[in-house]
Amino acid sequence: MIIRLSILFLFFSLLACSNPKSEASSVPKENTKSESHDMAHNHTHVHNRVDYHSHSKPEKAVTKHLSLDLKADFESKTLSGSVLHKIENNNAEEIIFDIKGLAIDKVVLNDKDEVEFKITENDNFIGQALTVSIVPSTKEVKIYYATKPDAAAVQWLDPIQTTDKKYPFLFTQGQAILTRTWIPCQDSPGIRITYDAKIEVPKELMAVMSAKNPKSKSEDGIYNFEMKQPIPSYLIALAIGDLEFKEIGPRTGVYAEPSMLEKAYYEFGDMEKMLISAEQLYGPYLWDQYDVIVLPASFPFGGMENPRLTFATPTILAGDRSLTALIAHELAHSWSGNFVTNATWDDFWLNEGFTVYFERRIMEALYGEDYTKMLTQLGYQDLMNEINDLGHSSKDTHLKLDLHGRDPDDGMTDIAYEKGSLFLMQLEQLVGREKFDQFLKKYFTDHKFQTITTKEFIVYLKENLLQENGVEYDIDQWIFSADIPADHFKVESDRLKKVEAYLSDQMKAGSWDTGGTIKWTTHEWLHYIRELPKNLTVDQAKEIDRVFGFSKSGNSEILAAWLEASINNGYYKNVTPELETFLVNVGRRKFLKPLYSALINAGDMGLAKKIYSKARPTYHSVSTNTMDALLKE
Repeated sequence: MIIRLSILFLFFSLLACSNPKSEASSVPKENTKSESHDMAHNHTHVHNRVDYHSHSKPEKAVTKHLSLDLKADFESKTLSGSVLHKIENNNAEEIIFDIKGLAIDKVVLNDKDEVEFKITENDNFIGQALTVSIVPSTKEVKIYYATKPDAAAVQWLDPIQTTDKKYPFLFTQGQAILTRTWIPCQDSPGIRITYDAKIEVPKELMAVMSAKNPKSKSEDGIYNFEMKQPIPSYLIALAIGDLEFKEIGPRTGVYAEPSMLEKAYYEFGDMEKMLISAEQLYGPYLWDQYDVIVLPASFPFGGMENPRLTFATPTILAGDRSLTALIAHELAHSWSGNFVTNATWDDFWLNEGFTVYFERRIMEALYGEDYTKMLTQLGYQDLMNEINDLGHSSKDTHLKLDLHGRDPDDGMTDIAYEKGSLFLMQLEQLVGREKFDQFLKKYFTDHKFQTITTKEFIVYLKENLLQENGVEYDIDQWIFSADIPADHFKVESDRLKKVEAYLSDQMKAGSWDTGGTIKWTTHEWLHYIRELPKNLTVDQAKEIDRVFGFSKSGNSEILAAWLEASINNGYYKNVTPELETFLVNVGRRKFLKPLYSALINAGDMGLAKKIYSKARPTYHSVSTNTMDALLKE
């Protein structure tokens, strides 16, 4: 929700905050003094915005930089130590931080005076407000605290839950509002901060963060980090494990457990090319380094765009680089999301719609238009499935959401991703690709290291694209209306049409024997499985599985699609062991929700609950929150 202001005031506010001349013409190895000045200049908080998912009141007192000093204890499963907030104080009598389930020991001001603090009762969604009394001269607030073993952002893994099964592992997941469960902070995407950290871990393990990272283990188990660029709190991330690093290019590399390192290195071999392509599209990469860490399989997402260090699921390691569009997506977030951030979670599409569009432009530059058309058509299928699930008249199919009083996680659907991207494709068609690229590059430049709301974007869009090119178009039908406009831009893939023709021939012949090897990409196989008739008999499904070996596939995308199809046509009882193994060993929510939902729709709640009771301890809280709600009686 945003307090209403005049369009004119919003427009001039945006102009005042922008600094389009501050871009460097080449990519720096480190931040220059002038860039640091630009970031400080742009590190401005728009206090007339209201973020209903944060207790903080940044117009009174706001964090500008935080320093972490934490020790990771794998025995007690706690992080303990302190966080020092350097604040901008507008003559305030108090400063408010977001916490949830943290044990607060004491609070000290300006490194000398211990003060009183208040903690409100826990709210189911947004947690607690930690209110600290301050005076106008207060510049630093230091909070001594510890996490609890069940902190929602933090997953502590026993050795058996890791890939190499030798050492324990820890990772955090802050998006959307979970950072408050491991750091007392002003946990709003509209507040950008810089940070540094000192993390102490067992000597046999390595710590890495969304910051400047080590390339090898330290002898004393102590690691120091620095993030010079201002970021929202949800992008502060930590991982601890038996990790090794391998360089891919001058600015790219991969972290993984030892047994996974070479596989990950091969899979992400095009990362440096992706980075170069992204820069050619929309300007310099200003985060210095871009690395990926492959996490254990319980990670709830495909990837998380933590700056400088993308967190990624091992389910994208297909062995043929066929699922690396996900890496292009997380890389694109370095501009859309990390560089220019949604001011509130109601504006989530500004992060994800832009990123999906950008991701596919990177993939097109590397692999061609026909390849990208497959991605776009499959994405459109996902969008239509999401709209069907939500309801064509649902307000949750709007791009601009209203999540007041709800978990912001409810808004993380394919609407933000695919409808957002489709809207940008529509704009591209209206003005032409060249002009649209110029607009996007200017947009990223003008809003670098800033946050933006949907209403502010609309003003900017009209001024810098539509009016400038003499175009009149009803953008409200995309942003504030349900479903998608009937005249939306459509993409059809010739390669996927050939898949449909091949399947049609098989159905007519009544045989699935290929007579040889089909050289299809993952995307073509996914389309094939999705296009299979819904009324397949068990015998037909069994024959398809014999011919193509879907239930034995090492490709997680293909296996998940086949298992869902098998549940829908009743064949799943023939592959129950494979279904259970997959659900127990993979915590990626993208796969879990469709498979458990399919079991429920098939009337087999018993099997769903049986598998879930075994699998739940291995899932991150992001996944269990969704599955608990889905599987409750």
